[in-house]
Amino acid sequence: MGNDELINRDLIRKWLGWGLAWLVVFPTVGAVVSLKFNAPEFLGDVPWLSFGRLRPIHVNGVVWGSFSTLFIGLSYYIVPRLCGVRLWKEAWGRVLLWVWNLNLIAAMVLLGLGWNRGWEVGELPLVNVLVIFLAILFLTVQCLMTIRYRREPPLYVSLWYLIAALIWTDANLVLLLLGPEHIPGINNAAWHGLFIHYVVGLWITPAGYVLIYYFLPAGLRSPLYSHRLSLIGFWSLAFFYPFVGIHHYLYSPIADWAETIAIVSSMMLIIPVWTVLQNFFGTMLGQWHEFGRNLPVKFLIVGSVMYLVGCFQGSVEALRSLQEPTHFTDFVVAHSHLTVLGTFVLWAVAGTLYVWPRVAGAPLASPRLGTWGFWLTTLGTSAMVVVLAAQGLQQGLMLMAEASWLDSVNAMRPYWWIRTLTGVSTDVGLGLLVLSVARTPRARRSP
Repeated sequence: MGNDELINRDLIRKWLGWGLAWLVVFPTVGAVVSLKFNAPEFLGDVPWLSFGRLRPIHVNGVVWGSFSTLFIGLSYYIVPRLCGVRLWKEAWGRVLLWVWNLNLIAAMVLLGLGWNRGWEVGELPLVNVLVIFLAILFLTVQCLMTIRYRREPPLYVSLWYLIAALIWTDANLVLLLLGPEHIPGINNAAWHGLFIHYVVGLWITPAGYVLIYYFLPAGLRSPLYSHRLSLIGFWSLAFFYPFVGIHHYLYSPIADWAETIAIVSSMMLIIPVWTVLQNFFGTMLGQWHEFGRNLPVKFLIVGSVMYLVGCFQGSVEALRSLQEPTHFTDFVVAHSHLTVLGTFVLWAVAGTLYVWPRVAGAPLASPRLGTWGFWLTTLGTSAMVVVLAAQGLQQGLMLMAEASWLDSVNAMRPYWWIRTLTGVSTDVGLGLLVLSVARTPRARRSP
């Protein structure tokens, strides 16, 4: 493909290098957290290694570290190539690299010391949220100006989703800046429901679409199945997702009409999910032989299957009758792992495996090691999700049958060990993929 001369290879390598480091660190923190279910006294005498401090590090680290850092690095590859011009104010990328990652380190240290604003996925201290907001704001300006001065007239669908993800997230981070301390009572819960789902639906989801809409056709060297479907997917996501978040607070004092709108919107998300997946699988027509030999395509397609299952799970658990036995159980945790880790992180890994050899100027060091990493990650994540969903349903049904909470906890013990082992499998798989990338030699060439 053309426009290779427009990308800054050194900048992309550094962003992806940091992202790969976070890809090892933060999922591993999750495995450590899961050990505490099996042995609550494990590391129990060290306050900054307690469950309440490690879990926010794991969750925020995966969102802002593992996924977002890789996404920004891949955006620096995608945008110049689709626009036909070098990145506007390219030097900003180097400054943002250090601001972003040093801020992440500071945020995790502060979380470990007990600084916590009290919102799930919004625990980061205010100063760190402000830095993330400013960093994404500068990234937004940088990408929009590059698109403005593009030499390629068509606005490819990946750029549509990139623009949306950045602008929506700038707005969503304002909710996080204001929300935890400034909005009282039940309105705070509603505000939080909107924020937490905007992180997933208006940042991670469109950012993930940027990646698969670019790398699936590029990896297959085949055109996208349908531009019309991509537009239906875009506008239906933009229309339905903003109303979804309150489905986290059914059976609460929030007004029934607001809960019902959230439920209906959750079900209507079937439209963008099915249209984008039809596009992805349609693009694979006549190309399924690539699944056996093309490592990035393996991750893209497996991530798409997990996306299909995860979004169906997420929509149906928004129904009142199904939320009753699943809310506050690991069924919800299964859904989040299936979508964030099983879909979007895998898509970011796929993009990295595609881009890294091209910016390094050499093929991936060990495709066999990468394939082992693929299977360990895929099987580990899949098994983890099945276990979490099963134990969540069992616990919810036990509580509905008026079993004691302690009895429901004791019934979970066998599942917790399997959960830890599957998490370790995922972590080892991701580690092998990172090792395969790290061992790839780098040709001597200018940026």
